[in-house]
Amino acid sequence: MSTTPDDPSSIPDPPDPGTTEHPDRAAETAGERTPEPSRRSEWTRITHTRAAYTWTGLVIGILVLILLLVFILQNLDRVTLKVFAWDFSVPLGITLLLAAIAGALIMGLAGGVRIVQIRRAIKRK
Repeated sequence: MSTTPDDPSSIPDPPDPGTTEHPDRAAETAGERTPEPSRRSEWTRITHTRAAYTWTGLVIGILVLILLLVFILQNLDRVTLKVFAWDFSVPLGITLLLAAIAGALIMGLAGGVRIVQIRRAIKRK
């Protein structure tokens, strides 16, 4: 059977763009870059980072602050606070907040002193 140029059966079908090239190479030629398989496996192994710990700490801190705000708003009864010769009339929630802050500062001060002691001991060696 002979074919003529006007015969549509004589024109070959164009190649399918998805089957002629490797999928990763097709993505690179289209302007998209896909990571190498070895890099993909590295990404799946990363589970904990400093940023993740920081984010978790911030979220927990915000939740604690919300609970603290609710506590303060529910304890607005005024109490008299006596410090040396001064008398203060302060809401109970604020008084407990100030006590917690003072305790945290004392704890931080004690921890800071210990860190300085350890650093000096390491420098001496």
